Amino acid sequence: VQLQASGGGLVQAGGSLRLSCGASGSINSIRDMGWYRQAPGKQRELVGTITSSGNTNYADSVKGRFTISRDNAKNTMYLQMDSLKPEDTAVYYCNAAVIDRTWRIGDYWGQGTQVTVSS
Repeated sequence: VQLQASGGGLVQAGGSLRLSCGASGSINSIRDMGWYRQAPGKQRELVGTITSSGNTNYADSVKGRFTISRDNAKNTMYLQMDSLKPEDTAVYYCNAAVIDRTWRIGDYWGQGTQVTVSS
């Protein structure tokens, strides 16, 4: 099983970006998925999560600005980021709890995608 994050880039403050995280491989189903981020010199922090049924939770710092969604048929999760601020600058990672076709559950991480917000 592999996760591939994409969609990062450079954007001005107030702008928007949409990240994607696609899962591939021997997948039976995907449970919770989430986005995390790590800014330079800081610990990795949770941005938000989404369950297989679409229930979401967000960090206070992004509530009202970021939206997580998923397409279960495509094994893909999205992070729509609006009203971006310079403090949102970080490497964004996706995470997923995946049940593979041998019915084992594993925790997987994407490789990270850089988001830079200029002031």
